[in-house]
Amino acid sequence: MSAAGVALMLGGAGLVLAASPAQAAEVSYATECVPPPISGLPPVQGTTKVRLTAPAEAKVGDEIEVVWKTVEAASRNPDVLDLGKDTVKPTGTITLGGAASGELKLEGPRQNPPIPKNSPMLLPDMTAKLKLEKAGEITLTPGAYAINVSRPISTDTKCAPKETVQPGATIKVTEGGSTTGGTTNGGTTTGGTTSGGADSGGTTTGGTDAGGATTGGTTTGGSDAGGTTDGGATNGGTTSGGTTSGGTSTSGGSGGSGGDTDFPGKEVSVAYACKTPIGDRNATSPVRISARKNGGAYDLTVKFSKSVMDSPIDIPAEQVKPSMEVRLGGADTGTVTVEGPLNKEVIKTGAPIEIPDLTGTYRPGASGKSTLSPGVLTVMAAGTTTTCTPPADVAVSLELDTSAQPGGASGGSGSGGASASGGTATSGGTAGSGGASASGGGTDSGGGLAATGAEDDGALRALGLVAGTAILLGGAVFTFTPWRRLRGTR
Repeated sequence: MSAAGVALMLGGAGLVLAASPAQAAEVSYATECVPPPISGLPPVQGTTKVRLTAPAEAKVGDEIEVVWKTVEAASRNPDVLDLGKDTVKPTGTITLGGAASGELKLEGPRQNPPIPKNSPMLLPDMTAKLKLEKAGEITLTPGAYAINVSRPISTDTKCAPKETVQPGATIKVTEGGSTTGGTTNGGTTTGGTTSGGADSGGTTTGGTDAGGATTGGTTTGGSDAGGTTDGGATNGGTTSGGTTSGGTSTSGGSGGSGGDTDFPGKEVSVAYACKTPIGDRNATSPVRISARKNGGAYDLTVKFSKSVMDSPIDIPAEQVKPSMEVRLGGADTGTVTVEGPLNKEVIKTGAPIEIPDLTGTYRPGASGKSTLSPGVLTVMAAGTTTTCTPPADVAVSLELDTSAQPGGASGGSGSGGASASGGTATSGGTAGSGGASASGGGTDSGGGLAATGAEDDGALRALGLVAGTAILLGGAVFTFTPWRRLRGTR
């Protein structure tokens, strides 16, 4: 009796067969890997080496397991970012031939050792089960695959053959004793294409698809008064007349001449030099600093005047947080921290990304004319940090007549808003079925978010937020606009 026959005695039809594995040779094929569209990166050319394992012999009605081992992926992890433990999940497609047709979808677990920069991609094995429904020889040919990286943002790099691939394994299927021959698909495929076969693994932002279509939550509208001209602040009663009228609000939004309460600043253009997780970039943005007197202190609002970009991906809620150190000058010295809120809703792909108002409290440390200018800007997103520094001679946005207060800012740092942390995850990865009643592996969830983006010549997409450092298989991307510089060896 053959080894296959002995294995079948273990429990009847439907057991995953433990028969003699096929002596499959290693298969190599030229491959093109395409990074996600948000990267602006060109395709990466390389060679994929695969070893398929499946039973050499089986019977009609058996359900067998097929294993795809990636001996070598088509590209290395470049010298940009280290990939953390258990952040990489592969999916792939095998083409069935001979006595079966269609495609077999495979998945691997999100399981990998840490992958340092400029080192080989180490992918876990992918598996799928195949129900055998017809006697004859079935060939298994590896094809397209995708690699999902879950942090700091869920991204997919899709790889497809660029030449005819040779079969990696052959299964000899004989008539079985107690199987029904199958009335299902008969080995037909449910419409998967060769290039698209790898599209499933790890859908980007999966479950976070709900949410509003507009972003930023708090930055829309805001007239030129710099965010401190609240609609209802034009209190009828005390317009000009009374100077420093205690608690009454004179608003009206410009100049502060009718009463010393609201002080809108002027909009200044700031040329930032930004340090990102993957390199340095320059970006320019208009910024306005305004103040509202609150006792001896001032409530500050820093406003970016317009939406700076459309979101290239779905950004989960509570992932992005900006802050700034407002620079003091004139009579006073030091900085004042202002912060923006976390994004409250999902920012949908294609929706405008608007920078929220940054707020904080300035308590003067000196008496006289004190100036406020845009300072160092920090954007935190899912564990990544981008720091943007203005030039030393950045223009003054606001000048105030200040009186020194106990514990004031002179020479130090003022207080800001509350801090916050990010961290929701997006789910991904479903297995398709095809060929001779094939079923894929399990699903897995991957998390994350991503970095920032800005154009070299215009609005501060470095803030813009922070559609984040998207780690890819073939490269890393900081969505500053088309960043096309490949780093590392591919």
